[in-house]
Amino acid sequence: MTQTILVVDDKLNVQTLLTEVLTSKGFQVLCASNGRDALLVLKKYTPDLILLDVMMPQMDGYQFITEHRNSSDLPVIMITAKQHEQDIVKGFELGADDYICKPFKMSELLARIQAVLRRTSRMLTTNPLLKVPPLSLDTTTKELTVANRPVELTLAELTLLGLLMKSVEHTVNKAEICRYLIEEGYSGSESTLKIHIRNLRNKLEPLIKEQLEIESVFGVGYRLRTISS
Repeated sequence: MTQTILVVDDKLNVQTLLTEVLTSKGFQVLCASNGRDALLVLKKYTPDLILLDVMMPQMDGYQFITEHRNSSDLPVIMITAKQHEQDIVKGFELGADDYICKPFKMSELLARIQAVLRRTSRMLTTNPLLKVPPLSLDTTTKELTVANRPVELTLAELTLLGLLMKSVEHTVNKAEICRYLIEEGYSGSESTLKIHIRNLRNKLEPLIKEQLEIESVFGVGYRLRTISS
């Protein structure tokens, strides 16, 4: 079955280039020149993945993904010339599944696209349900609940949390986590890992602070541990 990618970029030459490359790889391609136009496209079509530029007129990438995440979990790879950590953090916090910085190699972009599509088409683990009270992660539906309350996480955050839940009470080495993220198609740098850990803590700690914590083990890695009463 042909998979469809929505390219959102205000530059016609970028749209043309990506359309040619993606079409040659067997994808169907839709295009929009800004976030507002992209939202209109999504009312008619349901692509498998969105390639989203950040700097665009009328509605930029950040504004688009904010609106998009109110109603959809379609995967988004942000394409940005901004390489500062705070810009990357902002993209992840708004719900981006991955990012790639300009200028990029087309082979790297294609690899990231394939990795994200693989993740969205399979379970995160062979065990469909992970439970570390009060956390419950359904890896089939990719839904997380805390004390039976749904909590929204990005796919990258779900992947990382799933690894920590499977290794509960045990420290997971940073290098092992980075390799795991790379195997799942995400950026495997330590700086990106720190961003994901920070986002998980910000989203989960208010809900689990008396029962669980994501602990930094100095010089080694991270672990999800139970807080003794």
